Order: sequence, then structure tokens, then C-alpha cells
Amino acid sequence: MTIDESIEHGSPATRLGDFIALTKPRVMSLLLVSAVAGAFLGAGSTPSIQILIAVLAGGALASGGAASLNMAYESELDRQMGRTRHRPVAEGRISPRTAMIFGILLNVGSFIVLALLANVLAAVLALVGTALYFGLYTVILKRTTTQNIVVGGAAGAVPPLVGYAAASGTLDLAAWYLFVVFFFWTPPHFWALAIMIKDDYARADIPMLPVVRGVEHTSTQILLYTVVLTALTLLFGAASDALSWIYMIGSAVLGTIFMWYAYRLTREPDRPAAARLYKYSLLHLAIFFVLVMVDSIVA
Repeated sequence: MTIDESIEHGSPATRLGDFIALTKPRVMSLLLVSAVAGAFLGAGSTPSIQILIAVLAGGALASGGAASLNMAYESELDRQMGRTRHRPVAEGRISPRTAMIFGILLNVGSFIVLALLANVLAAVLALVGTALYFGLYTVILKRTTTQNIVVGGAAGAVPPLVGYAAASGTLDLAAWYLFVVFFFWTPPHFWALAIMIKDDYARADIPMLPVVRGVEHTSTQILLYTVVLTALTLLFGAASDALSWIYMIGSAVLGTIFMWYAYRLTREPDRPAAARLYKYSLLHLAIFFVLVMVDSIVA
């Protein structure tokens, strides 16, 4: 299907929905929360409206662009997995070439928005996030190593840096703490999902940890990463002058619950337990970044 053919097929509303689906809006929403939290921490208070617009618009464009590039590259792989076979490129509603061009344009738009409304550092970091997700994780790591999501998790950890840089014009220790927290959150979150759909990954010959090393080994790794993650979130609060007791109490409660779910998974290494941990991990990260935003104002 050519670009013109992909534009001519379907109603305008259907085509718009397909292009929106290219951006993985549900993934984008969590990344934007983390980017805004970074902006609050970088500003030490509520960022200006201009910075918030830059972070939200620029972050959405970068996240959507990376997702579109991912779908363009992985259309054949997506067709083999139940979770992804209905994506617009996998189903042929949008051509890989169109999705690739769309992804590039979104990233160009992200750079322009962030450079004009915030600063060049934030704009460059947004492109770094896309390069890590598409170039490092999608193209190089995903099909070659069980540590794909560990190293590739650096891509998802970039948005807080973008928000922090947009608000402060620099990156200091507090920004890198956000990066490290997101980095260590990613393996427990994604490995829980991998346990849930390990048959899909096995069928597509993707070396996810549960497929190669088994569910029990993966569950143990999830618990270890969760313990480290909880320790890091508490250390972050103790080391940062921008956070207070609100963050410390909240992060301690969040981490304790996360470790409980991870422990239960080691006792019952099955799909239902993995699903419970996966769902909680999403809530954990969202509330964590809300705590950062609230405490940045209070402190």
C-alpha cells in the first residue's frame, strides 16, 4: 500500500483514529506524567504555562513519533502476537513507509516545540529518547538478548530528564535520580507483562526473560529489582532538598505494596499474580510522579 492509498482508504475519522493509534496514547500518557513531574522538580515549584505547554506538546510529539517508528519497523512481528496484531500497520491500514515518515515528522515537531518554548537541551533529550527506544531497543536489543528491556528501559526513563531540563535549563543530581528510578521500575513492570504473554513472545521468537529462563527465575528478578527500586525512591527523598515528608511517606507505602506484589509473584509464579503486579506497577509509577509534583510545590 502506498502513501496515497493509505490516505484514500477509509473515512477521515477512521484514518485519524489509525494515526492516533500509531502514537500509543496509553503509553504516552504515563510518559507525559513523568515529564511534567520532572518539570515541577526542575522548577522547584509550579512551572510556567509556557514550560508546561512545551513539555506536554513536545513530549507527546516525541513519544508518538517513537511509537510510530516502532510500529513501522515491527509490522511483521506485530502480526504474530495477539497483543499487537490489530495495530494499524500490522493490519495494513497504514503502510510502514507512511508510519515511518509520520514518526520522523513528529520528532522534528517535538524538537522545534521544545527548542522554541523551552531550550535546546530539552529538545535534544527528547530526540535521545526516541533514538534509545527505536534504535537501541527496537532495532538492536529486542530480538537479541534477554536483557533487552533492562538496557532498553533507559528510553522510557528519558522523559523526566526532558521535563527537568525544560524547566531548569540543566540536569543535576535530582534529575538523574528520576531517571534511575524510572530505569529500575521498567524491568519489574515489563517482565510482569512478559509473563502474562510469554506464549506470544515465544511464538514470535523474541528472547524475553520468561521465555528463555522461565517464569520462576523472572519472578525472582522482579522481586530483586523491586527491592532496589524501593530503596532508590527512599534514597531520592533523603538526598533531595526539593522533597519532604509527604514524598517520603508516600514512596515508602508505594514501595512496600510493590514489594508485596513481587513477593506474592515468587510464591505464585503464574499469570494472575503477574497481572496483579503489572496493573499495580502502572499505578505505582503514576502516584510516584504525582508525589514528586506535589512535594516540589510544598517543599
